[in-house]
Amino acid sequence: MTIATSTRSGEPSARMVLLRGFDERGFGFFTNYESQKGRELAENPRAALVVYWPKLGRQVRISGAVTKQSAEESIRYFHNRPLASQLSALASPQSEVIASRQVLEDSVKALAAKFEGSAVPLPRNWGGYRLIPQIIEFWLHRDNRLHDRLRYTRQAKGGWRIERLAP
Repeated sequence: MTIATSTRSGEPSARMVLLRGFDERGFGFFTNYESQKGRELAENPRAALVVYWPKLGRQVRISGAVTKQSAEESIRYFHNRPLASQLSALASPQSEVIASRQVLEDSVKALAAKFEGSAVPLPRNWGGYRLIPQIIEFWLHRDNRLHDRLRYTRQAKGGWRIERLAP
């Protein structure tokens, strides 16, 4: 999915991340808290998501507040990832300038040797976020640009207001 965040002053940025679950609490993803998106979410804890299926002619847009997932959820997810992904998360100063790819590869190699035969610890700066949807829009491609668009807006007293939008 695409996630869009912005700084406190409104400077936007967007990137692809993996949707790692959704339920009645919201939509989950994991990252380095010190990455660009992590810093932006600390300044401005709101985001927008887009999930797009071009072959099906469908997309879902979601926006709302973002909160950190619990440490337990982050630990559980982290330890279900492949070992190489765990080591990379620990080694990478995500979004920071590095001298070379070799520096990163050497760091992963050193960590692999250090933790051989033992569990890789959850990095202190890594974990999950959950976007709590305020607005969800479903878009369905139709011929001649007459697409279907339905917007669901969460109501303060519970439930959702559903509105049809012009394409």
